[in-house]
Formats: sequence, structure tokens, C-alpha cells
Amino acid sequence: MGGRVRHSSVRREGATARTAGTAGDTSGGISGDSAGTAGTAGTAGTGDGTGASGAVPPPRDGSRSARGAAGGRRGRRRVLRWTASVLSLLILGTGAAGYLYYRHLNGSIQTDALNLGENKLGGSKPNAFGQTPLNILLIGSDARDDAANQALGGATDTFDGPPLADVQMLLHLSADRSNMSVVSMPRDTILMMPKCTEPGGKVHEASKGLVQTNESLSRGGPGCTVAAWTELTKIPIDHFMMIDFKGVVSMADAIGGVPVCVEQNVHSLTRDGKGSGLKLPKGESVIQGQQALQWLRTRYGFEDGTDIGRTHAQHQYMNSMAREFRKNAKLTNPVKLNSLAQAAIEAMVVDTGLNKIDKLFDLSMELKKVPPGRITMTTMPWVYSTRSGMDGRVEPKSGEAEDLFRMVREDIALDGKGSGTPADPAASPSAATGSPAPTAPAAQPTADAEPPAKTAVSVRNASGGKDGAEAPARNRARDVTALLGGKGYTKAVADNRTGAEDVTVVRFSAADQAGSAAALATALGLPASSVQKSGEVSGIVLFVGKDWRTGDAPTPPPPAPTKAPDSARPLNGDNDQACMPVQPGFTW
Repeated sequence: MGGRVRHSSVRREGATARTAGTAGDTSGGISGDSAGTAGTAGTAGTGDGTGASGAVPPPRDGSRSARGAAGGRRGRRRVLRWTASVLSLLILGTGAAGYLYYRHLNGSIQTDALNLGENKLGGSKPNAFGQTPLNILLIGSDARDDAANQALGGATDTFDGPPLADVQMLLHLSADRSNMSVVSMPRDTILMMPKCTEPGGKVHEASKGLVQTNESLSRGGPGCTVAAWTELTKIPIDHFMMIDFKGVVSMADAIGGVPVCVEQNVHSLTRDGKGSGLKLPKGESVIQGQQALQWLRTRYGFEDGTDIGRTHAQHQYMNSMAREFRKNAKLTNPVKLNSLAQAAIEAMVVDTGLNKIDKLFDLSMELKKVPPGRITMTTMPWVYSTRSGMDGRVEPKSGEAEDLFRMVREDIALDGKGSGTPADPAASPSAATGSPAPTAPAAQPTADAEPPAKTAVSVRNASGGKDGAEAPARNRARDVTALLGGKGYTKAVADNRTGAEDVTVVRFSAADQAGSAAALATALGLPASSVQKSGEVSGIVLFVGKDWRTGDAPTPPPPAPTKAPDSARPLNGDNDQACMPVQPGFTW
């Protein structure tokens, strides 16, 4: 791309703000940008703010002046260290210093249950060096449940309706803190929705057919969105952070401006009034506040006018903001940081594991360790669905989507540069050179596991695989049952029911069966990810997958990829030349 023309689109403080509802999205449901809260998760940690108006509140009594000049200098040094963070600023609103100053904000933290589904993987597991990765799901809600969100969101026909999780991004922080991966799932992705049970007991049964992923939020809250991700990806999710329209605006206002780029003049507005209302000239512009919300929500006007293009725009915004905080010191004012911290806390809903200021601060300190050059933004590889009634919806791309999920599960850097030096390089040459781990973590039975002779196991032949390209191998349930008998599982029986699995899995129905299910997987040499709690089975059921059509053990999986597939559209955090293509018909 040639030289970038830079424009400033930052609103002056106190200026009258246009609402997105005026020139923005008036559509509802799936068709318009109103359902596309792109800003939401896109900024679920991008910065923080002070209110929808963009005004910064005055400093509270007893700030720097009360501490004296020496204390002020120490405070400035601390702030400079804290503001060196990358995604801590991105996710936690650059408020690390504010978290320490405002412990009384603990009572303002909004929380919800982490996982409302039945498949709970128990959180990320440490590697051979005792280092543990972190997986955080960023959720953008399009809730129009109060005046502020209604004014920003438009689409009056959706007021007070069920919220949609229209932005979903999984942030993976590597165990050694050398790199970070972000995987976006398009809101138009269709999948089987798991059973979700709210803390109060209300049950949302598992879907009987494919459902659009953003509907998960209306099935009990963010904990069901986490459950849907867990079910699809088999990635253990440690935390979530959720934000709505007004939270995006308040946080983006306080950031003070983020550079973005478009290849042509763009105006996101259709003849019938749909679109985010974003209007920018060709080249680079600095955006904030409601204009940042418009950028993050824009569907009509970017690339081909679909949710996929909107996702790519979100990635550009997040990377750009991370670079901004790295290269300047405009957030070294403790008073400003305090207001940012307060805005971030008021804007977000988090899981109960992040219910204290100290926990948020500790998380921010972990996130800040990764430089922008080791941040990789990706989109789940996808294909358009060919199923009846699913026009315009997408499905995970066979093979490549699973490759991306596997890299996250096995803590493999998406940028192909490997991991950093482990704590004990001599203990693992492959880890020291950045090579991926040779095998996935093995299943670990617990002390409450019953002995094999007392464990009832049902064995089903699922060896045809999910694509149905091959018929199930003959007599697999019978043969594997005999094999289990030789391992002491004398109560194993062949089930005449079948299944369709690409890899062999062990499913169990009750919590007290988890240890015995893990012991069975261990006896067969299966990884921990193969053990799953499910409401679709009774007791412990072994599904013999496509990877075990013959022989006494499943076929080992091929080596994991060492770099994200091109179909994931990887974008490196250091790439400051990214510029959004403009959809024909939306220029001016």
C-alpha cells in the first residue's frame, strides 16, 4: 500500500455526540449491524472510559497532591511500568494502577457464572515446567436493556429482547507468557448448542439442530457462551469478560484515539438505513468514542459486507490500540488511570474467578508480558453452509478449524515462532527450541476412580467418522469390548447403538463417574481432552472413533501444525500497514 493519509476523527471533549441509533443500525436480528456488536468484544479489553459522553471526571480528593512530590515521582514510575502492558491495557482498560488505588471498587465488579454447560474441562493444565496457559473468552453483548444501550444500538424492535453474543473472541496466553493468540468465531457460525442450566435452576435444553452461535447468550448468560465454545473446541476456558454498547463507548472515549485505516472513503449506510453510520476518508484516521463503536460494528462497507469483514476490522483496531499504548506515554497520569479503571469495572461483566480487584490486577500483569510482535489475531477457518435454510451462515472448515483449536489446546504459538525458553531448557530440548509438545496431556484418573473390574462401560462403534464418507468398521464394538476385558474391564459390554466420531472419546453422565472415565482413558492411552461429561449418555460410554478402525489402539494423531493456517487470516500485532478494503457501493 502506498503512503497512508492520516486524519483525526477524534471528537472534541464536550462536543455533541451523534448516537449510533441516529445514523446507524436500525435493523434487527441477523440482517443488520445492530446484531453485530462488533465493538463489544473487540474492546472487551481495549481500553476504558468514563461515560458515554466521553467527559473525563475531575480528580478525586486526596490524589497525587496529598502524597507529595516524592510520592508523585514514585507513582509516575509505577504507572510507566504498568502502562508498558499490551493486552492488559487492551483487556482491562489500562487501569492497572487504578486497581490498586480503588480497592473499594470491589463491590462494583459485576459477575456471572463461568460455565453453565455440562462439559466442564476443569481449567487449563500446567505444562512439564509447571507453567499454566490462560484462556479468556471475550464476549460482546448487543443487549438493548437500558436507555443508553438503546440509544447506541438502534433497532427499536429489539429493545428489551434477549441479548446476542455477537462478538466472541478467545484469548490464549501461552504458558511461558512469550506469545498470545486470539481466535474469533464469526457470529453467523452454526453449531449444536449444549444444555445450559442457570444458577437458579432454569434449564435450557440442548438444541435439536444447528443454532447460530450468538444465541448462546440468551440461554442463561455468558456461561452458556463459554459452554458452547468448550463443546465445540474442547479448549478449557478459565475466564470470560463481557461488555455492551455503552461500555465500548465509555472505554473508547477514555483511550483518547486509536489509528485505523481504510483503502477508500467509506460510509456504512444502506439506502434503507442499515449500517453502523461510520464515515471516514481514505487513509488513516484516529477514532474514539462512538466512532470507535461504529468501526467495531461496521458490516456494510467492509470487504464483502459480511460478519467476516467486521471481524477483520476488529482485529486491526485491537492491534493498533496495543501499539499505541506501547509507543507513547499519554496514560501516565494516575488520575486518568483511576478513571479508566473505574470505567472498565463498570463496563464489564466477568466470571466469579475475577471478582476482586487484586485478581484483575494480577491478570493484567500476566497479559502485559507479551510484546505486540508476538500477538496473533485469527478468525476460525470457515465455509458457507450448504444446509437447507442456512443461507449465509458459516460452519467450521473441516480440518483447518480443528488444527487451529488444537494449536490452542496444545499451547502452540500461532505465529510459527514457537515458545520462549522454558524454565529448565535441559529438561526438554524440543521445548527449548520452540517446537510443539509431542503429545497432548494424558488423562489423569482421580482417587475416587473405581477399579476396572467394578467399572461398567458401554462400547459403541463410531468408527465411520463425522463426515460419513466411510461405513463403520465391522465388529469394532465387539472387538474393543474384548480388548477391555483383557485390561480388567470385565463389565464392559458392546452396545448395538452406534455413533460418528473422528477421534475416540469417553463420555460419562454423572460427576462421580469422572475419575473412572479418566482411568478408562488412561488405560487406552487417550488424552485428557477425550474425557467429556455429557447429558446425552447414561453411565460411561466409550465411542470408538474413526482413528481406531483396526488394531489394539487408536491411530496416533498427526503432528500438530506449527503455524496458523492461512485460512485463519492471521494478523500480527506489529503490522501497522493493515488497511480495510471497502465494499463497492459504500464509498463517497
